[in-house]
Amino acid sequence: MENSTHYEVFRLAAYGDIGQLKYFYFAVVTVIYFVIILANALLIGVIYIERSLHEPMYVFLCALFVNQLYGSTGLFPALMFYLLSDTHDISLLYCYLQIYVLYTYAITEFSNLSVMSYDRYISICYPLQYNNIMTPKTICGFILLPWVYSFFLNGIVISLSLRLQFCGNVLDRVYCDNYSVVKLACSNTTLNNIWGLVGTALSFSCTICPTIYSYVKILQICLKSSKETKQKAFNTCMPHIASLLNFLFGCLFLILQGRYETADLPPILRTILLVYFPICPPLFNPIMYGIRMVNIRQACKKLLGSYLKT
Repeated sequence: MENSTHYEVFRLAAYGDIGQLKYFYFAVVTVIYFVIILANALLIGVIYIERSLHEPMYVFLCALFVNQLYGSTGLFPALMFYLLSDTHDISLLYCYLQIYVLYTYAITEFSNLSVMSYDRYISICYPLQYNNIMTPKTICGFILLPWVYSFFLNGIVISLSLRLQFCGNVLDRVYCDNYSVVKLACSNTTLNNIWGLVGTALSFSCTICPTIYSYVKILQICLKSSKETKQKAFNTCMPHIASLLNFLFGCLFLILQGRYETADLPPILRTILLVYFPICPPLFNPIMYGIRMVNIRQACKKLLGSYLKT
């Protein structure tokens, strides 16, 4: 083992010396966070209030929006604080907490999207049996399982990282991520690396594989169905596919930056790629679903009309 030091803080070096631009960046980040809270909270409220939306598809959407608010809270308050702060030191405790929140958000997001694909598969391929399969008990299980799974998986990740001794404390990031923290360790990280690979493989196989299977089956049904059925399937599936690809690309950006050298990229581009997965899905998903899904759009207009009349 190399000489290690008991560090109390990590330094987030990606903020650098941005001078007076910090006020501009702070304003942009604040507006984005406000829009994320407003858009996600609005659709959660609409789904809760409007009885016609009390169906499994919209309940799962509601769970997706709740998770996006949770993940955004793991990033934005700290990001806003450090943009205005003269020092960019983050305590070990808060660093691990941020890792836990962002990683549970990521796994829960993938799991929720997988559940939504299964819901579409049952709805399109087995419409007559849909209500018998998607019972309230099943729906509750599909909502709770992603949270329990992600909390357990990341609890192990954090417990393995807590035992490490570090040779340095400088992270080239604007927030903490587990891979960057582990790379600073002097102590043996074999268990961390093995569990990281196992956890990643489990998460992808348990979410991406069922999603691919669901859409293959949906495609087979659509090829044999009428034009009206194809249009209905397209309208309900396209927002979900766009959400999945958007989030998948964001996670791939993060993974590739951790594994490969990106020093040649401009700092602002590196930062944008790093914050893509906790910013873009929570920002674009509620807007996309609100525009693309007719029932949600009509419910929003109805509630807005009632509010204006009042």
